[in-house]
Amino acid sequence: MKKKMKVGDVIEINHSVNIKKWKGEINDTEVVVWENAEALFENGYYGKLMSSDNEEYVSLSLVEALYLVKKRKLSVGMSFKKFYEYCSKMDKRFRERYYVYQDLRDRGFLVKTGFKFGCDFRVYEKGVKLKRGPKTQKEHTKWIVFAVPEDFTCSFPELSRAVRLAHNIRARMLWAILDNENDMTYYEVLRMKP
Repeated sequence: MKKKMKVGDVIEINHSVNIKKWKGEINDTEVVVWENAEALFENGYYGKLMSSDNEEYVSLSLVEALYLVKKRKLSVGMSFKKFYEYCSKMDKRFRERYYVYQDLRDRGFLVKTGFKFGCDFRVYEKGVKLKRGPKTQKEHTKWIVFAVPEDFTCSFPELSRAVRLAHNIRARMLWAILDNENDMTYYEVLRMKP
C-alpha cells in the first residue's frame, strides 16, 4: 500500500546516477579518447571516429573537449580553467569558437567542426543522426557558422565568399557575434538574386 505524501514529508533521492566519464589525451590541438571511443562518438556525435592499427579512437577538437570537460563527461588531467587557458594559447579565436559551440550544443543542435568547409562549425537540425552515404534534405548541414567577436570587420568580398560557400553546400550562413559579456547574437545572411 502506497503512503500518501504530504507537504513537508522528506523523501530519499538516489544520487548515484552513473554518468560515463571518458579520459582524453591532449595532443596539441586535439584530444584523443581511446577507451569506449564508439560510445563517446554515438553519445552526441562528438569528434571524429577514427581507427589506427585496428583500434578505434575519437579525435576531439579543443572546443568539443572543453565542452565535455565542463559537462563532466571528459577528464584531460587538468581543471576546466587550466584547460581553457591551454586552449586559448593554442587558438587565438578560441573564446569565440567555444562560447558559440557551447551555446549551439546547449540549444540541442548537433554541431561539428567546419574546418574543411572554411567555416567554424557545421550545424544540423535538432534530432539528426550523422550517417555516411546518401542523405535526406533534413540530414544535410543546415547552417555553416562563423564565430566572431563584436568588433569583427570584414570586406564585402569576404562576406560574399562566405554566403557562396554556404549556398554551394545547400546550407545557410550564420554569423555568430559574441559580445564582451559572452552573449550571442546570430545573423543569417542570404544570397539574393535580382
